Amino acid sequence: MGSYLNPGSKALRMALNSEIYVDKSGLIEEMNRRVDTLQRFVCVSRPRRFGKSMAADMLAAYYGCGEDTKELFDWLKVSQSPSYREHLNKYDVIKINMQE
Repeated sequence: MGSYLNPGSKALRMALNSEIYVDKSGLIEEMNRRVDTLQRFVCVSRPRRFGKSMAADMLAAYYGCGEDTKELFDWLKVSQSPSYREHLNKYDVIKINMQE
């Protein structure tokens, strides 16, 4: 059984340490635009093997207030966004993996 509330950044750290990593942090900027709007509920759907779990790990690490993850995101594209600091580690995150 895993951690459901503020699961941390372990999974994202493993992805960032991998030989191949594609920066998909632009999704964070898109999600930041939806905070406090009627469009705040988003379904992230992609074909099989296209990084849905990695995207969920990234969003959980970015928004979760369980730890400071600034050093993980400072070198990613999202760090250039005006809303980057505003939402970093500011929310409680519940992550549920239906495969586990």
